[in-house]
Amino acid sequence: MSRPTPHPIAPGQESVWEYPRPPRVEQIASRVLIRLGGEVIVDTDDVVRVLETSHPPVYYLPIAAFVDGALTPAEGSSYCEFKGAARYFDVRGGGLTAPRAAWNYPHPSDGFEALSHRVAVYARPMDACEVDGEVVRPQPGGFYGGWVTASVVGPFKGEPGSFGW
Repeated sequence: MSRPTPHPIAPGQESVWEYPRPPRVEQIASRVLIRLGGEVIVDTDDVVRVLETSHPPVYYLPIAAFVDGALTPAEGSSYCEFKGAARYFDVRGGGLTAPRAAWNYPHPSDGFEALSHRVAVYARPMDACEVDGEVVRPQPGGFYGGWVTASVVGPFKGEPGSFGW
């Protein structure tokens, strides 16, 4: 399958088609807030994002920044060819539980050490995930965990017809 045509970039935007492969980890100056069950479960400005070709950024937050009890170990694991073995967490807030809605890499591959004490959260099962006050949209499809904001353009992996990208 051929590479899709990137969408036009407006001022202040970046294209996921300019992101690298293998992915890049970068610390950013942003504030992330996540709500579940009407409760704020994390509010932090200690934010790292992972950028990978065709994917909206995945935001990784310090595990220690989550309120007590918000993350509990869940069954299962997965493997990323770049980051290594992932473990999953159930996310709890306001009396609700989102099963396997967060993950991290406790012993990441070389180059991804910054992720070892951080967790990423799927936006779809949360009440809201915000970056600098903007409510994000979840990456299309049911597998990937990127967050779509107004500052990033696709097309994105996970959209219909993107399987072979």
